[in-house]
Amino acid sequence: MDAYVQHDINKGIATVEFFHPQSNSLPGNILAQFASTITALGQDDAVKVIILKSGGNRTFCAGASFDELSSIADFDTGKRFFLGFANVINAMRTCPKFIIGRVQGKAVGGGIGVASATDYCMATKFAAIRLSELMIGIGPFVVGPAVERKVGKSAFVQLSMTPHIWHSAEWSRDKGLYTNVYETVEELDEAVQALAEKLATYNPEAMQLLKKAFWEGCEHWDQLLDERAAMSGQLVLSEFTTNAIASFKSK
Repeated sequence: MDAYVQHDINKGIATVEFFHPQSNSLPGNILAQFASTITALGQDDAVKVIILKSGGNRTFCAGASFDELSSIADFDTGKRFFLGFANVINAMRTCPKFIIGRVQGKAVGGGIGVASATDYCMATKFAAIRLSELMIGIGPFVVGPAVERKVGKSAFVQLSMTPHIWHSAEWSRDKGLYTNVYETVEELDEAVQALAEKLATYNPEAMQLLKKAFWEGCEHWDQLLDERAAMSGQLVLSEFTTNAIASFKSK
């Protein structure tokens, strides 16, 4: 199947689904579609609440596309790629509608950033996480503010310094990334749908103001994430990162 970002609206509930055949990784064009879709739905009066999900059953999101990372040859291109993640996070942050995350499987790197930028995130027991950036010579700079906001400084440090370790869905729930962890995808979907249907009956104005309150103190993220994208855009050009990505792709 080809990569896509698609959405539908039913009874005030917008469901956004992204997919990429390489474990739901996120190349630049998908990131751009992702951000613009969230922004458009936030402005649509027919939408009361948004469900965010990925296609397939095994992996929620593998983060940055290694094919695209390996093709970056200059700073401007590198920064522009990482700004794609910044734009998605900021679109989710500023969207006036509640966003419910549905995480059916593992999340890596930028995928954890996406999950962290949702307002209420539920997962299956298979949804382990790993911030793998340090292994390839960069760091979770762009997604870091969203992850730290959700799980706290201590857990963010732990994730960042153990890029080789998978942390379980239960660990992620205990740290605040996930609100609930379910045994099966079917149970997850039932819970996500039930919450979305309930939220769709509430006062949109009240939810919009509450969403703004949730994200109070993050108004500077447009500038912050731009600066973070520049850090990653520079590091991705390093010899260490070039060799690490090549080694990863050869496996």
